Amino acid sequence: MKQKSSSPAHEEYDDAPMITTGRIAGAKHRIGLESVDKNTWKQTVNERLGKQRVTIMLDASIVAWFKAEAGTRGYQTLINSTLHDAMQHKSLENMLREVVREELQHYGRTE
Repeated sequence: MKQKSSSPAHEEYDDAPMITTGRIAGAKHRIGLESVDKNTWKQTVNERLGKQRVTIMLDASIVAWFKAEAGTRGYQTLINSTLHDAMQHKSLENMLREVVREELQHYGRTE
């Protein structure tokens, strides 16, 4: 039979044990069913997410602007998205320049 949680924050009935810092500290890191150390687990998660942790120094005004613009989304996510958009824009710009060069060469003109 389900028992009511002893925590006043939980008004629902719940069989799950309370989550405590002790339980979290004692948690086992697993990939599939294989136990791994914390560093291997972090590395695997980062690889699967396709992200890499970096340390970068930014002007305080840049960080403040991104935090204000991001709202609930998260300013680091917005910085990542902005950098990704800049990469795509640069790739498109380079592709267009190459097409224009080819067309100019085709008609006997050079830059």
